[in-house]
Amino acid sequence: MNKRIALLSLMVFIIGVFALPAFAQDDMMKAEAADCSYGGIIKSIEAVDELTVKFTLCAPDGVFPLRVALSNFAIQSSEYIESTGGGMGMVTNPIGTGPYKLESWNQGSEIVMTRFDDYHGDAAIEPTLIFRWNAEAAARLIELQSGNVDGIDNPAPGDFSVIAGDSALQLLPRQGQNIFYIGFNNTIAPFDNLNVRQAIAYAIDRQRIVDDYYPAGSEVATVFMPPSIPSGYTPEVEPFAYNPDMARQLLAESGLELPLEITLNYRDVVRGYLPTPGVVGEDIRAQLAEVGINVTVEVVESGTFLDRADAGELGFYLLGWGADYPDATNFLDYHFGTGASPQFGDKYEEITTRLVAAAQVADLAERNVIYAEVNTLLRDNVPMIPVAHGSSGVAFKASAIGALASPLGNEVFSIIEDPDDDILIWMQNGEPAGLYCADETDGESLRVCEQLTESLLGFAPGTTDLIPSLATEYTFNEDSTEFTFTLKEGVLFHDGSTLDANDVVLSFLVQWDASHPYHVGRIGSFAYFSGIFGAFINVPEVTE
Repeated sequence: MNKRIALLSLMVFIIGVFALPAFAQDDMMKAEAADCSYGGIIKSIEAVDELTVKFTLCAPDGVFPLRVALSNFAIQSSEYIESTGGGMGMVTNPIGTGPYKLESWNQGSEIVMTRFDDYHGDAAIEPTLIFRWNAEAAARLIELQSGNVDGIDNPAPGDFSVIAGDSALQLLPRQGQNIFYIGFNNTIAPFDNLNVRQAIAYAIDRQRIVDDYYPAGSEVATVFMPPSIPSGYTPEVEPFAYNPDMARQLLAESGLELPLEITLNYRDVVRGYLPTPGVVGEDIRAQLAEVGINVTVEVVESGTFLDRADAGELGFYLLGWGADYPDATNFLDYHFGTGASPQFGDKYEEITTRLVAAAQVADLAERNVIYAEVNTLLRDNVPMIPVAHGSSGVAFKASAIGALASPLGNEVFSIIEDPDDDILIWMQNGEPAGLYCADETDGESLRVCEQLTESLLGFAPGTTDLIPSLATEYTFNEDSTEFTFTLKEGVLFHDGSTLDANDVVLSFLVQWDASHPYHVGRIGSFAYFSGIFGAFINVPEVTE
């Protein structure tokens, strides 16, 4: 039985067939995998008619609507994709459907956006939105206190009380739906040695790190999933306890020459999951010195760091993740599933097969039985050490009306009013790597894209509740293998072109098909697509 879900309520069933404008048969696009053996979850994407798009999946997937709501899967103009070839034009000059359009990107300085007067929804309150950035939390706070900006991201833990006690400011906490982890690549020596990875896990006092460097409300991580997301959080799986003696024993049994000489990489960007990366890196260096491991701490520029991590080029590093949507597939599948990037090195088949199975189960208790097995395997194989779920926040001038903090880090600025002038200025931790967010993973890029581009579905501001965006509703069949989306009529892109089903198909296809001529982006990794949907099709063979 087909079920039509009206997204305005998300629970209302509607019966009937909508009469929609029809394409000529030859104009309708369809993308299809030869079969499902390629390893991903999508079988085909089809423009049924001008305002209807159908996704057919390789297996049941009850969280598919959450997946397509991510800003990485924002719908692009097919004409613009073709005119740019999917490359740097889209990276530096995105054309979206959002409430703001790009005015200028003065690289190294600021991004200026102006209100899109032909927006299909509620118009942005402020005519101009400006993004600036500074890696230093103290500097961001000074900019806010002096009135040079209207809001800032991630105040330093020690500044929470300062902001809360200042009547000119407002502090808005974020729930810790994130994970800070210490990562390894198991193909890079000496981290290809399980004893070494386990020894480091025993050597790290995670409680000390949280107590000393995290704001109130943060938690020591026991598994990769934060406790605020029920799927995948299995507290019965206990981590390796802090035990320096066990660490020394495992190192002695590793067969390697001691002391080990290793390099720890990090990016000097404050994130909700890691508010003080430099001092945490130094603390880890000191902790490992106590068990006979000599660590050189090395900072890498943020964009380069993420690119190298995704390419599997870093052996030992500090990284983390914030929820894009509240489900285990966003954390576990993205990092350890069949389509995950090689940041941890070789994948573990006993983990990937269980993740595929868990994603097809609707019952939470049944899913978590499988996820308990996954979390046990992650603990024992140590591709990473889960350290903390960080509490964080944003701060605004007290006069800002409608200011909000999102648990997903995707603050919507079009609903915020600055009564002092016609410009809303936001300062975040770093400059975006690029603005074609299909090919980006950093939060600095994704937050800008949220203002400019839109996906089929979205999340209500400040919540994790799914709402309509470019799709007004969707249907799905009984076993959740077919999802059909009805597009909103009359939606315009910033260049004046009109949204249709072909835009949806091509926006997904250029990410999905690794051999497509428009599969370009900034670096061409499209890590979110493979991480969220499992795999690419038509992956070129690598020749030695």
